[in-house]
Amino acid sequence: MGIQVALLGAGGKMGCRITDQLQHDGAYSISYVEPGETGQARLASRGITAVDPPEEAVPGADVVVLAVPDERIGTVAREVLPLMERGSMLLLLDPAAAHAGVLPERADITVFVSHPCHPSFLMAETSLAAEHPDWFGGQGLDTQDIICALHRGDEADYPTGEAIARDIFAPVRTAHRVTTAQMAILEPALVETVLGTCLTVLREGMERATQMGVPEDAARAMLYGHLRIEFGIIFGHTDFPLSDGAQLAIEDGKRELLRDDWEDRVFDPENVKQSVERIAGDEAG
Repeated sequence: MGIQVALLGAGGKMGCRITDQLQHDGAYSISYVEPGETGQARLASRGITAVDPPEEAVPGADVVVLAVPDERIGTVAREVLPLMERGSMLLLLDPAAAHAGVLPERADITVFVSHPCHPSFLMAETSLAAEHPDWFGGQGLDTQDIICALHRGDEADYPTGEAIARDIFAPVRTAHRVTTAQMAILEPALVETVLGTCLTVLREGMERATQMGVPEDAARAMLYGHLRIEFGIIFGHTDFPLSDGAQLAIEDGKRELLRDDWEDRVFDPENVKQSVERIAGDEAG
């Protein structure tokens, strides 16, 4: 019968991605838990009948996957963990709830966390030029890396968690093992607080240029091309240097856009903890 999986939130965006990946994989026998009518309809369009409530799926499952919003994980986990079999695995798809401490204590189950890195735009096999590019990963030809953490449990359980995560986010190139705290440094601190903010500023800057009369096509062409070359220079992928003028502009930009101590504040462990607590919701308090 394969690995018995209870997929909670199966009809949501992430749940449907997992469903599409594992539905026809003979290594898994899946119970799809979805209370919402919209989610149930999404599953029905895939030929799947959802079950609800979790009591119909969780007892007897080897792995319980929580594909639910971060702010709901604490509530759902308190409902689900008492139903889980001794020695089974809870698999989370984001570190926020685990690092924020909203999970109930239960020493006889494993808690594993995994998250996709998403396909790198530097990879040669990129599909971004295709008619329907795979931005997220797992939906096209692009491979991606993932990050994994054994949050709680025996070391012997790690390979099982990684293998399932590889199937969920396939095709996977490399699985990077980190701690839950390190995963929270990566997301939200690095890729959301820092990267998301910087990209939002880039978009707002482009919009300001178009408001000043620059044709949007010209602004996009200039920005996208320089995003590529300046990324290559700054991250050491080419020995072509930044011009003296560009370096002066960057120094000016830092003074205008960034506070001097931004790195110390963004990556301070307590600030990271507070960030995931906000993401995980009031239950973290």
